Amino acid sequence: MEEFQPIIVKKVIKKHDHHGGSWKVAFADFAVAMMAFFFLMWILNSTNETQKKAIEGYFKDPAGVSQSGGSRYVIDLGGSPQTLDANNETRGYDSDYIDPEGVMSAAAIESAAEKIERERLQQLMNELAQRIEESETMRPFKNQLVLDITKEGLRIQIIDQSKRPMFDPGGARLKYYTRDILLELGSFLSGVPNKIKLTGHTDAAKYADDDDFGNWELSSDRANAARRTLVEGGMSLNKVAEVVGLADRALFDEKRPFDPVNRRIAMIVLNKKAAAEIQSNATGGRREESDSTKVIEPIRPRSQPFTKQELRENTQKLSDDLGDIQPDNLPSPDRYKEAQDNQQIWDLDDF
Repeated sequence: MEEFQPIIVKKVIKKHDHHGGSWKVAFADFAVAMMAFFFLMWILNSTNETQKKAIEGYFKDPAGVSQSGGSRYVIDLGGSPQTLDANNETRGYDSDYIDPEGVMSAAAIESAAEKIERERLQQLMNELAQRIEESETMRPFKNQLVLDITKEGLRIQIIDQSKRPMFDPGGARLKYYTRDILLELGSFLSGVPNKIKLTGHTDAAKYADDDDFGNWELSSDRANAARRTLVEGGMSLNKVAEVVGLADRALFDEKRPFDPVNRRIAMIVLNKKAAAEIQSNATGGRREESDSTKVIEPIRPRSQPFTKQELRENTQKLSDDLGDIQPDNLPSPDRYKEAQDNQQIWDLDDF
């Protein structure tokens, strides 16, 4: 009998070779190199020649021992190097150490902030002056538009001329050209975050019926007419901090009180200090009540007497608040007499 030979079938499974991770490393190196390149371009574009020379000097002489230039620091900020104290701690990193020369006083900080704000208002004035020159509406009247910086902020004044008044004589109706100017100024002021103060002014000429309607009323009416037109031009009503009529109390030309230039409207872009003062004056310097302040409310209106039941219910409350009782909480003599007549007054022994 022949010996059985097993049949062996070999099955070949084809496998796809996976890519290695080397490409990820190469791509990461490329991304880092590109980032470094863009940082280099940014630094070269944002530094001036002096800073570039300082950087060049640092890489040529990092130790800073050369006498020919360079710096011990990549960018020299003008300070001095920190030294180690007796405890071998760097004072620059010691949280308990305060350099008295490096701490600005509150007054210095406020002064610096006011200087920055003044410079910003000066820049705003330059922008407005340029806009007046470019505007077909305002350029013909540039001699009547006076810009200056005061302690309150940027002041914009529209003044009268003898043959070119802003309002109808003796009234608060705007001339058509004054309205166009205010509409354009309202558009300009809409992009300014500061609060706005408006003041109206007249010359020293008096009205025949000055007791009923005079320069005070006229200047106030004209200031409010300007306010309405500025808002119509795009300025938010919430920007208005104050509208004041000053009559002839703040003349533009004190030597000539009847001159037309004294008739004017002023718009002041307030700085923060002036805006805060107006807000404080408007609220009367009122302060918020402290949480610890205890207000004792009266138990009943004065027109009604106390009854025995009410005294029982409120005796404990009154004893707790005894130190804070105000006169308004106590019954008046009339109430006491009324309660006595009705036999509603009781001795404490009854409790």
